[in-house]
Formats: sequence, structure tokens, C-alpha cells
Amino acid sequence: MFWQKKQTNPAAETVAEKVGTEAEGFYRSGRMHCAEAVLMAARNQFFPTVSEEIVRAASGFGGGSGVGCICGAVAGGTMAFGFTLKDDKRELKRVTKELHDWFRQEYGAACCRIATRNAKDKGGCAVLTGEVAKKTAELLAS
Repeated sequence: MFWQKKQTNPAAETVAEKVGTEAEGFYRSGRMHCAEAVLMAARNQFFPTVSEEIVRAASGFGGGSGVGCICGAVAGGTMAFGFTLKDDKRELKRVTKELHDWFRQEYGAACCRIATRNAKDKGGCAVLTGEVAKKTAELLAS
């Protein structure tokens, strides 16, 4: 897709990198916000038989649920865990906590208002979205 980053060696790209690049591309296209982009990219890789309509479930999470609260990208990743690990509540809880802890360490908070401020030096919300999708895929692949 024209809006995605150019890959120097696509064969060397890991599944997690592919999911991250795709999510960032969806976000940059302007057709999806952070939660939708993370969920769609994860869906495409990990649960492709689920209808694309499922992304609508993430629609309310953009911009910190519209009020700057929980990061939508993290919410989208958490939703992806639910689709993939639906029968393993213990693992679902573990990876959700790991994603949340990683995000807080990277961006200073799980709050959208704070995280987006801290993400400006790291490429903004588009890059943040790709990084969350990548971490989500790493956790799903492990």
C-alpha cells in the first residue's frame, strides 16, 4: 500500500513487523483510527476468518475513547487478544497486562492524552499505533 513504510527486505520482515507496518499504514490512510488499525492488522494475521465488520467494535476507542482516556491502540490490541485467546483466560490476562506494562514503560502512561504527548518525539500516533500492533503480534506469536 502506498502509505506504508517502504521495506528494504520484505522477506526478512517478521510477522510482528508485518502487523505493525500494516496497522501504521491503516492509520496513516485516514480510514481508521488507532484501535481500528491495530485490530484490523491483528485480524488479518491471526483470525482472518472473522469478518472485517468486527473492526466496528473498536470504533469508539479512537482518541482515548473520545475523551483522551485509555489509549485506543492498546484497547485494539486487547480486543485482538480476546479473539485469539478466547478460551484461555489466564493467558489472556497475562498478555493484556504485559502489553499494558510495556506501553506504560514506552509512553509514560496508558492515558491517550499523556501517551500522545510523549509519542511526539517517537513519530506520533501513527508510529505508536504500529508499535502497539507489533507488540500485540509478538505476544500472540509467543
